[in-house]
Amino acid sequence: MEGQSITLKIAGREYPLKAKTPEAEQVMRLAAEDVNAMFSHYTSLYPDKSEMDKLAFVTLSQAVGKITAQRAAAKLASEQEALDDKLGAYLAGVDKNR
Repeated sequence: MEGQSITLKIAGREYPLKAKTPEAEQVMRLAAEDVNAMFSHYTSLYPDKSEMDKLAFVTLSQAVGKITAQRAAAKLASEQEALDDKLGAYLAGVDKNR
């Protein structure tokens, strides 16, 4: 895999990775920042839990967010399709009445 070699620190551990593009690197760095912020949040809430438990909480939280976003996107796509159908029917009626 070609690309820029980068190192991301997540939950105190360093991970050497490759980013295919500068944009991919930026997204990876933002994602690592988000994971670390959530990890810190769970560390403050559950200081006695293991790192694995806290990372599991982060993973669950991210998955819930992803599924919620996918459902919202699907709903918006459905609403857009319905509006496109209504617009098409309206425009067909306008053309018919000319």
